[in-house]
Amino acid sequence: MIDQSTIDRILDAAQITEVVSEFVTLKRRGVNYVGLCPFHNEKTPSFSVSPAKGLCKCFSCGKGGNAVHFIMEHEQLSYYEALKYLAKKYHIEVKEKELTAEEIQARNQRESMFIVNSFANDYFQSILKNHTEGKSVGLAYFRQRGFRDDIIEKFQLGYSIEARDALAKEAQKKGYKKEFLVKTGVCYETDDGRLRDRFWGRVIFPVHTLSGKVVAFGGRILKSDTKTAKYVNSPESDIYHKSRELYGIYFAKQAIVKQDRCFLVEGYTDVISMHQAGIENVVSSSGTALTPGQIRLIHRFTNNITVLYDGDMAGIKASIRGIDMLLEEGMNIKVVLLPDRDDPDSFARKHNATDFQAYISSHEVDFIRFKTNLLMDDAGKDPIKRAELISEIVRSISVIPEAIVRDIYIKECSQLLRVEEKLLTAEIRKIKERQQEKTPRQADGSSLPQQATDPTVQIWEEIYRSYLPEEGLEGQEFYKNELLIIRVVVRYGEKVMCTMVNEEGEEQTVQVAEYIVNDLKQDDLEFHNPVHRKILQECMENLHHTDFTSERYFIAHPDAAISKIAAELINERYTLSKYHSKSQRIFSDEERLAELVPRLMIDFKEAIVAEEIKQVLRLLQDPETAKDPEKYNSVMIRYKDLMEIQSLMAKRQGDRVVIPKK
Repeated sequence: MIDQSTIDRILDAAQITEVVSEFVTLKRRGVNYVGLCPFHNEKTPSFSVSPAKGLCKCFSCGKGGNAVHFIMEHEQLSYYEALKYLAKKYHIEVKEKELTAEEIQARNQRESMFIVNSFANDYFQSILKNHTEGKSVGLAYFRQRGFRDDIIEKFQLGYSIEARDALAKEAQKKGYKKEFLVKTGVCYETDDGRLRDRFWGRVIFPVHTLSGKVVAFGGRILKSDTKTAKYVNSPESDIYHKSRELYGIYFAKQAIVKQDRCFLVEGYTDVISMHQAGIENVVSSSGTALTPGQIRLIHRFTNNITVLYDGDMAGIKASIRGIDMLLEEGMNIKVVLLPDRDDPDSFARKHNATDFQAYISSHEVDFIRFKTNLLMDDAGKDPIKRAELISEIVRSISVIPEAIVRDIYIKECSQLLRVEEKLLTAEIRKIKERQQEKTPRQADGSSLPQQATDPTVQIWEEIYRSYLPEEGLEGQEFYKNELLIIRVVVRYGEKVMCTMVNEEGEEQTVQVAEYIVNDLKQDDLEFHNPVHRKILQECMENLHHTDFTSERYFIAHPDAAISKIAAELINERYTLSKYHSKSQRIFSDEERLAELVPRLMIDFKEAIVAEEIKQVLRLLQDPETAKDPEKYNSVMIRYKDLMEIQSLMAKRQGDRVVIPKK
């Protein structure tokens, strides 16, 4: 684990505007900078960067934080990896403190798997370049496919020799554990306990994460053997989930952003050949149907996707069923059908980037039109098949979230299918109604309340939901109040908020965290969220340090969960204009802590009692409770106790003397 002093040095060196501007074009707006959010598609900038606070925030999707959190999200790195990324960028030596046995085991599992994959990747590349068989078989194959040496190097292509345990022996010789060789899928264990290479006798295509780490491999056999699978891929593991990965995304992400478009193809060689032809904004689903995780990965970089198909109609019909998910995500989808006997690989090898782009521009059609034409050809004049076709197209249009886009497609399909618009509209309405019928409803049959549409409210709800400690707390008022209290602890925990009169009539200064802890103890309460409890505890433990600043301490915390929530709670969307302070004195939260903190504590406790009263009243109204006199009396006693507690809380509020700090 990286020690606290090193984390502090990294955060001091990592200027938030400098880090973010590598990925986002920023423009100054007052004391801050704004730009288009890199985490979702938008036309109006909502991504704000505050140099003074060292924080960034998208006030539309809610993502942001300090420089470390930004790199974590953008490059898909862990907290530890993001810190090392920034340390390397700013030439800071990383000093790590000694970990406990549990911490070492937890971190080493994933890291060991990445290390094994890295070793295997280097091994496969070395065999391809230096081994006799690698050069004569593997390298010869890639060159026969027309791949240049620089492209082979770029994609880190490799080869595994015709020996069933060559990699296994080399790995164990160098000290790599059998456990991780098996967990990554580089090797497998036979029934008699022997270790065997998974990819022997195959050319190798490594699969990289968004940040460039190797998580898996694909191996293609070169022999014509009908009994052996043409491709073998790494099995899913702790670090590899094929539904979340796209082949080529690491090499394509910058080009996708620059071109504001992503080409989607099927295989490894399609991606590589297009790169070689000069088209780099291309990824592959590696022969599987698109998944929501893969779609979200593309959607982070662009809203526009073009799917390239070869002439295999059976394959096209099988794959278009999954593309409705892209429509549901609100993405703009185009389809290009390549000439007969050509796939993206072969077509790219015959054309340069300019010719390829020209072909795409002149042949691409929107997905709904493409799907309609494809199914119309299949249906012919058969009325039953035409009816099925209309239903299929209507289902695709119904998932489009934008009403205007849906309306445009309805008009187009009406003309193509020669069906009245009102009929298509009615069918879509029926689909929507059936979906609504499946929506959860309350006991009285009414729909559940809709979430607030205000982006700021949504973000706040999302923050508190992210830290729910257990099932059943979502939506409860006391938990929202708990988060508001923690916000005060993070921002002002060490501040002297007031003086209080003790039993002897003496005035004593009280710090924010100290007041909150004592107030909770008075009613034998604690926070429900363990992260919140840890924040309050650590704030109390550090109050005696003269240089302790709560905000700084938690933003730079080595625990990623604490650091992240601190950044969320410190960020503010709006800064009060100087105009408002011309005619009146505006008091900040820090200036009114003596009023603010007690009020938050009162609200928190009242919400807890109110929630329990609500639960008790439900029990009293339950016919089953009424049937059991003993249970009914017990619940009534609890109800009376709670009402007394409410009364005592109100009295205590009147008795308490809180004097603002002087």
